[in-house]
Amino acid sequence: MSILKIVRRFRVHEVFEKKCVVCGKKSPLISSILQVCVDCIRNRFSEAIKYIEKAHEKSRSMFGLPINPPNNENGIKCGLCGCNCKLGLGDVGYCGLVMNKDGKLVRISGGFEWGVLDWYYDPLPTNCVAEWFCPASTGIGYPKYAVKPGTEYGYYNLAVFYGSCSLDCLYCQNWQYRKYPSMARFRRVHVDELVKAADERVTCVCYFGGDPSSQIVHAVLTSRKILERAKNEKRIIRICWETNGQINPHVLNEVIRLSLVSGGIIKIDIKAWSSQVYYALTGHDNRLVIENVKKIAKFIKERPEVPLLTISLLLVPGYVDEYEIEGVCKFVAELNPEIPITFLAFHPDYLMDDLPPTSKRHMDNACKIAKQYGLKYIGIGNEWLLGNYY
Repeated sequence: MSILKIVRRFRVHEVFEKKCVVCGKKSPLISSILQVCVDCIRNRFSEAIKYIEKAHEKSRSMFGLPINPPNNENGIKCGLCGCNCKLGLGDVGYCGLVMNKDGKLVRISGGFEWGVLDWYYDPLPTNCVAEWFCPASTGIGYPKYAVKPGTEYGYYNLAVFYGSCSLDCLYCQNWQYRKYPSMARFRRVHVDELVKAADERVTCVCYFGGDPSSQIVHAVLTSRKILERAKNEKRIIRICWETNGQINPHVLNEVIRLSLVSGGIIKIDIKAWSSQVYYALTGHDNRLVIENVKKIAKFIKERPEVPLLTISLLLVPGYVDEYEIEGVCKFVAELNPEIPITFLAFHPDYLMDDLPPTSKRHMDNACKIAKQYGLKYIGIGNEWLLGNYY
């Protein structure tokens, strides 16, 4: 989306108020797709939920994806991500990439060695949520985890964009991933193709999307082979993850190990603090994410040179308000105040394209709250998007 389009939309939103169907409140910070304000989501959830579920039903049905994770009592459990799909005969998993065919789970891609994705070389320094402190941009961890004491100009990030997700964010800026399951045969990439792509120009690999969680085995297999190649060639490659954190706990240990040994960073986008707002925005529960963040945080001291974990929070106007920000900041501070946190500016996209961009005041308040809770490392992402109102 161009800056001009965002500005044009923002001008319209200055005067366009929507009405909460639960309490009757009017505000430009109420999303038309959700139809309910944040106060009703948190405090009158039983009344708001039918509108929330209607929004996610629209989002999923637009692309022919299952409305909810299948939960057949006699089904086969997938177990890769936090959806914990149990697929009965003929059922398709929430990600759209696995199905129960004749009593066996079959991956539409053709197997774990095949991912449904796109990949490309991203010149360093790249627009990464951790770019303000990562080895590629700053040289932190040199010479063990970085090839230069400063920015790794001339090198590349191998960006791996997975065409599936374990959430249904109504504001998703990469919403096009939802098309990938229907085009799986044209988007199949074998592990070995990515290993070959991780040549001497590449110093980091980042899995994002969509999200790597629903194709996590492919990412793990790829990472193992890439690190083996790097070891044989005596060079540095970091394994990084940009994820919603909905990773099955039995796979998370290997995700942690791969980043820990390589100097990589696990970047968790935590979405919201309250379970109600998280559900409204994503269609899912946030308990697994909280537990996974706690688990990753236990390994931070094992590699002090480069932060292992970072948290990001998208400041969605009207929904990720001070209450949500305080909850996230308090949680992170209690785990470890040295965990870097990045507040991301929102821009109108997908089904929440009628909200304005994050305001400067909203961002300033978020940073102020983070400081009040004693967080030591606070970053701002997409700062150029910040507006002057709301």
